[in-house]
Amino acid sequence: MLSLSDVLAARDRVAETARHTPLDYSHTFSSMTGATVHLKLETFQRTGAFKIRGATNRIATLSEAEKDAGVVTASAGNHAQGVALAATRMGVDSKIVMPEHAPISKIEATRNYGASVVLSGEDYDAASERAHEIAREEGRTYVHAFDDPMVMAGQGTIGLEIYEDLPGVETVVVPIGGGGLISGIATALKGKDEDIRVIGVQAEGASSVAQSLEKGEVVEREGVETIADGIATRKVGTQTFEIIRERVDEVVTVSDSEIAVALTKLLERSKTLVEGAGAVPLAAVLFEKFDFEEDEVIVPALCGGNIDLNVLTTVIMRGLIETGRYLRLKTVLKDRPGSLEQLVEVISEQQANIYAIEHDRASRDIAMNDAEVELDLETKGPEHVDELIDALKRHGYEVEVLV
Repeated sequence: MLSLSDVLAARDRVAETARHTPLDYSHTFSSMTGATVHLKLETFQRTGAFKIRGATNRIATLSEAEKDAGVVTASAGNHAQGVALAATRMGVDSKIVMPEHAPISKIEATRNYGASVVLSGEDYDAASERAHEIAREEGRTYVHAFDDPMVMAGQGTIGLEIYEDLPGVETVVVPIGGGGLISGIATALKGKDEDIRVIGVQAEGASSVAQSLEKGEVVEREGVETIADGIATRKVGTQTFEIIRERVDEVVTVSDSEIAVALTKLLERSKTLVEGAGAVPLAAVLFEKFDFEEDEVIVPALCGGNIDLNVLTTVIMRGLIETGRYLRLKTVLKDRPGSLEQLVEVISEQQANIYAIEHDRASRDIAMNDAEVELDLETKGPEHVDELIDALKRHGYEVEVLV
């Protein structure tokens, strides 16, 4: 099984390629949670995610014949970029299979790092099947995204950095997809100090580890559905599962709504952009998915910042809705002069800001002399939303909250 010595050896191999990323104390999230929160900003890593560490370590340990034959892998995006850059820096030809619906930004970045990209399959697992076919057809070495000891060891260098930069760390919170990141980090931290707690976090829509731990064996989901595409795998790795069982203290799950809130708060309060998978650890802390003491020193590992701009727009909107900062509602007015003005006056008195109004006289769901109105509103939080709706009802409006 993977050992601390493997991680220490990996640090020397990846030092010239991977950056030692910052560990930043967050007054904001410490105040929100009562813990002492330090953010591990792996979002500042080359390629925007931790995957460059494992990819570099794996390719560096290939034989010369294997390097000459080239490498192939499958990835939703971050591992793709890590392999592409690591291979290019070492003069190794790389081919990456990505899901057909992978974010455009990640596809373009992978190509820019020097790899040829093949789009195949609905998700990571389908892309992986195609990548293995290419490995057999072309004699390339398959660089697994997580279920490989050398890949895990490379990712584990994050754990070494956390331990050395923050000797008093008590709990480290790590996202889990296939398990390579948490296997490496847990090996590094437990090798240094067995009392450091390691908490794993999965998205509810891709919770293969939680299910596997319950059954005592690797369980494969029929499908995955989450905004955290970086950890959207149908099953955990065989080797990583054994390490998780032995070295990870607890595994919890978070919803997409909770991920969206964490991502939005990071962007607004810490000026830190993360992808869905990168927000997962903080979501677990903010929504108290595991028990922790007041002032406990906690490090959420923000593992990546490669988010597609279209996805970012959707996630921000979802985060605003969940925190009561955005409201869309529908009501019915009498279709006569002044009705809309009266509605707007009530909204103005409650100090809500109107983004947009849609006025529909032709809806089949209303009387001939009525008009249906949908409003997009900027609000100030859950209490403000409740106060606004109560005020509208007091003035005789029947209100339907749409989002």
